[in-house]
Amino acid sequence: MSGKSACVARLQSKKETGEKIVVVTAYDYPFAKLADDCGVDMVLVGDSLGNVVLGYDRTIPVTMDDMLHHTRPVARAASHAMVVTDMPFGSCHISFEQSITNAIAIIKDGGADAVKIEGGSEMAPLVAEMTKFGIPVVAHIGLLPQTASLWEGYNTLGKDEASARQLVEAAQDLEEAGAVAIVLECITADVAKLITEKISIPTIGIGAGVGCDGQVLVIYDLLGLTTGKVPKFVRQYANLNQIISDAIAQYSADVRDCVFPAEENSVAMDEEEAKKLY
Repeated sequence: MSGKSACVARLQSKKETGEKIVVVTAYDYPFAKLADDCGVDMVLVGDSLGNVVLGYDRTIPVTMDDMLHHTRPVARAASHAMVVTDMPFGSCHISFEQSITNAIAIIKDGGADAVKIEGGSEMAPLVAEMTKFGIPVVAHIGLLPQTASLWEGYNTLGKDEASARQLVEAAQDLEEAGAVAIVLECITADVAKLITEKISIPTIGIGAGVGCDGQVLVIYDLLGLTTGKVPKFVRQYANLNQIISDAIAQYSADVRDCVFPAEENSVAMDEEEAKKLY
């Protein structure tokens, strides 16, 4: 196996050898190309694009058309990284038939290598059905952004024994159903480490400690392009907000002061032709 066709096996190999898996969430060609060129293992097209690039205050309004629109350029950019796309709210909840139709669209029309589905043990039958049809599924347990705003809010899970056991059982059920990996979001580090040890498929953590097989961050977060409050689990590796703001302010000043465009930014007419014109 080679290239993109081996992406699931490559991920599993990293789990078995203990090599950490690097995942970034990106929504367009330029950022996905940068991530792929830097050798990340997976690019996730998250429905967080609703908050990050579409201006919604939550992910619920994101549609299948939105996900397909953003998956296509990411898939074109990724020559090495595995491309995984979120199934948005409502796209995999009505029936197996509808869910499989939408998942096929993400892979066939969008160009993704796998789909990601939020939910615990209750989603295991759907994961098994998709796996039966040859659709790779990345599961997602812990904090579920699609429904968190409707129920418990944005909190860390697995702080007590009962909820911890529920998370471990959900991970095991999803592995048994055929999931190729599991995202663990906002889970206590102890529980995430225990899950990682108990299941044989890769775990990708976000706000779940260092004990996972890999980590994922939204590229806007890690580059310092996030506006508003930055989550505790984010580490900003640059401050592009300030750099971009300074650049736009300088451009604005140069235009208003007639400093830009300068002679070197313009094309002059041939002198003899100009004489004829004037």
